Amino acid sequence: MQTPLSSDDHRPHWLDQSPEQVQAWLAERGYPSFRRKQIDGWLLSRRAESFDSMSDLPQKLRAELTENFRLWTADVVAHQKSSDGTEKLLFNLADGGRIECVLLREGGRRSICVSSQVGCAMGCVFCASGLDGVDRNLSRGEILEQMLRLQRLLPEEERLSHIVMMGMGEPLANLDSVLSALQVASDSQGLGISPRRITISTVGIPAAIKRLAEHHTPYHLAISLHAPSDQLRDQLVPVNRKIGIAAIMAAADEYFQATGRRITFEYVLLAGLNDGPKHAEQLAGLLRGRVSMLNVIPYNPVDELPYQTPSPIDINVFRKILLDAGINVMFRQRKGDGIDAACGQLRRNRMRPGA
Repeated sequence: MQTPLSSDDHRPHWLDQSPEQVQAWLAERGYPSFRRKQIDGWLLSRRAESFDSMSDLPQKLRAELTENFRLWTADVVAHQKSSDGTEKLLFNLADGGRIECVLLREGGRRSICVSSQVGCAMGCVFCASGLDGVDRNLSRGEILEQMLRLQRLLPEEERLSHIVMMGMGEPLANLDSVLSALQVASDSQGLGISPRRITISTVGIPAAIKRLAEHHTPYHLAISLHAPSDQLRDQLVPVNRKIGIAAIMAAADEYFQATGRRITFEYVLLAGLNDGPKHAEQLAGLLRGRVSMLNVIPYNPVDELPYQTPSPIDINVFRKILLDAGINVMFRQRKGDGIDAACGQLRRNRMRPGA
């Protein structure tokens, strides 16, 4: 059983420690270097709940670890389950911030959607995550903790297969922590998830995308476009006023050239706003000739926002125009019906008076 967190607990988060820091800490106390791999194995593969449960470590080391580090720094304050197997966790952090993460089951896939910030500063008008702005970036350990806590929802014979950095926050605005956490997730001695099964989702920050390209980052990149023109995108994604679609597309092209990884463009379909035939035609013109996948997502309504899901007829017309134009397109099925499935929705509902 996890001990409830306390804001007065100033022990550092174990998952924030680098391998070098761990190695130095062990050496100072006279422990051999292989103990680090043992601890990592317990956490990442054997799903240990506490230091004390790491039974092949010396009792003295287990006591010292417990005395000096927090293994978990978040409390689960809500755990929702959908009939389709989707599970959503709401965490309360030590400083009072709240974040969400999701486990999705589909066939043999076990995908997780992880947050990178408390809140979001991008201001997408249809998203619950950004209604209160951004409080702060998450640390490497807080990102990893979400992955490990979601992994613990699976039976022992199952393992995580895919990671999507598409929870609360803008991953490219917290790139150092995100990449550090993903390095552990993709390491064969870590969670062992192939980089080709890891996606970083962004509204499009050209400088950060170019940084990923320069380092030949092996992850899949998904850009949340949501509009085919600057005029419309400025309304739906206000940060676009400082960026512009042309700069985003140029950075995406650079990423593809550097990595060979096909870009995914995300497009949330909003009734009466970006779901018309002219929008589909403009979108086809924007993507034509690019090696990409268009992922169209019918909107998942949020109580406090006025936006709605398009009708099946409008969705089908939109789809036909794109397919006729030769665009590689997929329409995503909504997951998590019956729970607060939209990003940030569970957090918002729990922040209401009396919740």
